[in-house]
Amino acid sequence: MATVQSVLAAALRPVNASPAVLAWLVPFASIVVGLLAFGVFVGLLGRNPFEVYATIFEGGFASAFSWNNTLLRAAPLILTGLAVAIPAQAGLVVIGGEGALALGALAAAAVAVPLAPSLGPAALVAGAIAGAVAGGLWFALTGFFRAYRGLNETISSLLLSYIAIAVFNHVVEGPLRDPASLNKPSTLPLPDSEMIGQIPWLDVHWGLAIGVVACVIAQLALSRSTQGFALRVAGGNPRAALLVGLPVGALIVAACALGGAAAGLAGAIEVMAVHSAASASVLAGYGTTGILVAFMARQQPLAIVPVAILMGGIAAAGSLLQRRLDLPDATTLVLQGLLFVSILAGEAFMPKERR
Repeated sequence: MATVQSVLAAALRPVNASPAVLAWLVPFASIVVGLLAFGVFVGLLGRNPFEVYATIFEGGFASAFSWNNTLLRAAPLILTGLAVAIPAQAGLVVIGGEGALALGALAAAAVAVPLAPSLGPAALVAGAIAGAVAGGLWFALTGFFRAYRGLNETISSLLLSYIAIAVFNHVVEGPLRDPASLNKPSTLPLPDSEMIGQIPWLDVHWGLAIGVVACVIAQLALSRSTQGFALRVAGGNPRAALLVGLPVGALIVAACALGGAAAGLAGAIEVMAVHSAASASVLAGYGTTGILVAFMARQQPLAIVPVAILMGGIAAAGSLLQRRLDLPDATTLVLQGLLFVSILAGEAFMPKERR
């Protein structure tokens, strides 16, 4: 028994390596482990794991059509990943991105549609602002409860997400419902001519570029600004931050509000660039997958972009897996779940100061 315990202790001991190496090595190794576990899973289903891997690559990255589908799914994931990463700088684990996205979509539909006939493209700007404000205010509640009432932010953000989705469904199926939407309730649609356009040479809307720019701005703000440094100090050692006079409570609320604004903006863009109206189709799990994106990126805004593209490619391959290998479309969700578990397990190999 002592031998087994010593082996386990040695296996779980944090790896002694430079922080820069660990920051890349541990996530990469975790992804490999997750892929291997997924291979075992599909092998038990009687499928060739290498054929499944090849099909996922083909469905997500092997052609221009695949890349368009991948980037279309990556666009909201960039912003919902940012919604988790920004509060994480303050030491918070906020997982209610789906709720903030829902409220952002609802706010955009309520503002942009009636303003479109008179304001034209300016209505899209108003809708984007409304979505960001709605998501930001909703997440700010989580920050307030954590900073001034001591309520765990993970639990409160999750419960608030359920409430937000319920409000979304109620409003879409009630006060804002389009009378013409019979079997699938939705709000009044934006005219096609008033929707967000596509990036030249890509069959992807401008929301992708907005997400990338947001990540660049967030990275610069967190690493180069006084406010970003103060936020990281508050997240790393709240007591020390209070001793030096930093407004820890306000920083926590602000971080949550900015994260919620990113998720709300993702919902607004989904309405104004993809769906044209708020409906159940908007709630495609982007807020939940954004948690995985942020953790795989180790809460670094710039790293969110490639990780979101990877997750977008996996999601885009679901339909091809179903058609070619007769696997359920939800098989990709199993892969995402295994990757998430392996990423969390990889934290055991990081030094405590890097977790």
